[in-house]
Amino acid sequence: MRQFDPWPVFFRREWRRTWPFLVGFAVTGTVITKFSLGLTEEDAKNSPFVQRHRNA
Repeated sequence: MRQFDPWPVFFRREWRRTWPFLVGFAVTGTVITKFSLGLTEEDAKNSPFVQRHRNA
């Protein structure tokens, strides 16, 4: 007799529960990456945040 394998059932159930989180995480990461790669040195010079943390 073949033994029952619970992993496919577990992954199917967990995928149904967590796909919104995973998709949101991917979209947020993509937006942050695109925004970060679009920054220039001129933007860094004019940024109060960079100026405050430059010497730290």
